[in-house]
Amino acid sequence: MGLSQVRAVFFDLDNTLIDTAAASRSGMLEVIKLLQSKYHYKEEAKIICDKVEVKLSKECFYPSNTCITDLRTSYWEEAIQETKRGAANRKLAEECYFLWKSTRLQHMTLADDVKAMLTKLRKEVHLLLLTNGDRQTQREKIEACACQSFFDAIVVGGEQTEEKPSPSIFYYCCDLLGVQCGDCVMVGDTLETDIQGGLNAGLKATVWINKNRIVPQKSSPVPHYTISSVLDLPAVLQSIDCKVNMSD
Repeated sequence: MGLSQVRAVFFDLDNTLIDTAAASRSGMLEVIKLLQSKYHYKEEAKIICDKVEVKLSKECFYPSNTCITDLRTSYWEEAIQETKRGAANRKLAEECYFLWKSTRLQHMTLADDVKAMLTKLRKEVHLLLLTNGDRQTQREKIEACACQSFFDAIVVGGEQTEEKPSPSIFYYCCDLLGVQCGDCVMVGDTLETDIQGGLNAGLKATVWINKNRIVPQKSSPVPHYTISSVLDLPAVLQSIDCKVNMSD
């Protein structure tokens, strides 16, 4: 493959290597089934799940304030109360949360073709997993998809002083691997964190995974490369290497 110019690749986890969005949807479907079959909710079951999804999408987590289990259980408790207009039901909220969470983790797997790609790449470059988020949540996902053995290092934003897009976490990753920022490529699905962070830190290249063919806003950070699947990455790395060789 000849990737002598790229020394390390940083990968995001959620919706880059594993399909977190699909796993979450599977979890919501199981909760809907539970609410309808065991508690005889009708259309309220989906309304509750929709409300929780909105709360999750707006989540701001500060580790010193509360644990992620309490925080996310409260989303379910609020959604049930808002929909049913009754007294708070913490017990039901916990049942919903743990069913959603366990189902979600069961569906978080590394596809065989992704494993094969990582194995092949690691023969040529250092690989590092760089994921934002709460320590407990992200470590559970890493355990569930059993991806540890494919990486030289794993860095969880919730365990660091700052997360992506702060340059400091990228500098930390470079130090871990003993490489320079200009030798590294960041791969991820989020423009505001993965791509902006890679640009902020001065990495050699940023690669945006745009699976759903989203049209970015004009104010969004501009990646060096855009692909629809992480499996297209080896060809991009080859292209980067060729460009470097041609400019030597």
